[in-house]
Amino acid sequence: MTATNPPPLTAVQPGEGQRGELGSIGVDFKLWGRDTGGVLAVVEHPFKVGALVPPHLHTMEDEYSIVTEGEIGFRSGDREVVLGPGGYIVKPRGELHAMWNAGKVPARMIEIISPAGFENFFREVADIVASGVPPAEQVPGLAERYGLQFAVPDWLPDVIARFELIPPPVR
Repeated sequence: MTATNPPPLTAVQPGEGQRGELGSIGVDFKLWGRDTGGVLAVVEHPFKVGALVPPHLHTMEDEYSIVTEGEIGFRSGDREVVLGPGGYIVKPRGELHAMWNAGKVPARMIEIISPAGFENFFREVADIVASGVPPAEQVPGLAERYGLQFAVPDWLPDVIARFELIPPPVR
């Protein structure tokens, strides 16, 4: 058996890490794949009131979310739940899912991505948003590179209406 060198010690203090805007939600980068030997990545997502992450599915990674502030609604497959602080959810690859701020105050969640790599999609989108270029022009090609697929399921208008969400841009 050969020994391998562990990744360097990484410590991220509260409030530290790169930040960016993804359009409907924000992203705070905490642990990158390079910090974990590619096993996982960790980001935090702040949700403004009315924020909706449009329905999508991942083909290369699973996501595990932990709500830390406010209330966040999740739809994964045909299951829907609203979680408050301390609530956990698994969003497996290959299953269409969406997330939204289900309350009247800002919300936040921790997202664990396994295996790592998808955090780089967030970085690229944040760079596009920061540049002022309309993301709708570049995100489809970027999504394809990261194995991300978007859809408009028949349940979406109901979720938008019930939670008074800001509809996603028309693609």
